[in-house]
Amino acid sequence: MEIKENTISILVNNKPDVMARIAGTFSGRGFNIETIAVNVTKDPNISKIILTIFGNQDTITKIEKQLKRMLDVIQVDDLTGRDAIRREMILVRMKTTEEQRTQLTKTIDTYKWKIVSSSPDYCIVEITGHRDDIENALAILEPLGIDDFTRTGTVALARQNNNSRG
Repeated sequence: MEIKENTISILVNNKPDVMARIAGTFSGRGFNIETIAVNVTKDPNISKIILTIFGNQDTITKIEKQLKRMLDVIQVDDLTGRDAIRREMILVRMKTTEEQRTQLTKTIDTYKWKIVSSSPDYCIVEITGHRDDIENALAILEPLGIDDFTRTGTVALARQNNNSRG
């Protein structure tokens, strides 16, 4: 069976230790969580976890079944192959020198990225897009002096709601 990236949305009760038990479900099967994003929903008692992992459909189905049996899991939804919007956000701290400031500004303007903080010595750029967009942005910015970066991991939302929660 084909191994591919899978995006899974999980609604859980917003309680301590729930995230650790969910992560344990994946590590117990020898899977690495590639990206993870967690936050509360409209209901502060419920959190939504969006994670990506690599695996075949057989394994993903087994993990879904195991997650659905967990006490604090409300819903598990595999967004892989579904009509869903997927995005990442990255903050990139760039060293700025007089020589490359013009090129950096031109690049940021060309790609419609956003400067969220700046000083004479650095600027922090915010970039949002598909994972490939983020990887391309890093490749473009690397020669201009990346100092550090942090990224959110994938967030995703199906275009059609299959349930009435979160």
